[in-house]
Amino acid sequence: MHFVITAGPTREYIDPVRFMSNASTGKMGYALARAAIKAGHKVTLITGPTALRPPKGAKVVNVETGAQMFEAVKKHFAKCDFLIMAAAVADYTPAKKSKIKIKKDAGPVTLKLKPTPDIAKWAGRNKKNQVVVGFALEDKSIRKNAEKKLKDKNLDMIIANRPAAIGTEKTTVQIKTSSSKWLKLPHATKLSNAKRIVHLIEKLTV
Repeated sequence: MHFVITAGPTREYIDPVRFMSNASTGKMGYALARAAIKAGHKVTLITGPTALRPPKGAKVVNVETGAQMFEAVKKHFAKCDFLIMAAAVADYTPAKKSKIKIKKDAGPVTLKLKPTPDIAKWAGRNKKNQVVVGFALEDKSIRKNAEKKLKDKNLDMIIANRPAAIGTEKTTVQIKTSSSKWLKLPHATKLSNAKRIVHLIEKLTV
């Protein structure tokens, strides 16, 4: 099977040298890529900027911005069997990027932001035979908010976790499909949980 997996943060540029981003390290997405490769699958890893070494055997597509990640997903989506969106794509990007570096002595700066493309929603609307899996990072009402994302974006599986998982080697995740009850995986390394997640995804059919 062909897995397309997104990982890492995006960078939304304010000017040529400054950008907005987040604390995602890409560890979960890279762990999922390794787990899928170990299970014998073909993997395309679409990754934002990280300090991680790409898994051996993966086709790596490097991107920076949310728009670039969206274009990469669209390019590879039609030929994949599973899309796992583990990347922490920025929700907003500057409405207008300055072509030159903004000087500090220019005084206060007000940024006008616009939403970035909703990759998960697009995939949920355009899937045919693909299984689409999303992540939900929630700090409250975790299951309620994750279930809403599962339904609103027409996903096949949602994986929910807390902000405390960012940058850690171990994590606790909760998983739900459109037709199953919640499953909570034990606190374990991201690679260990990734193996279980890939195994669960393999069982899904559309």
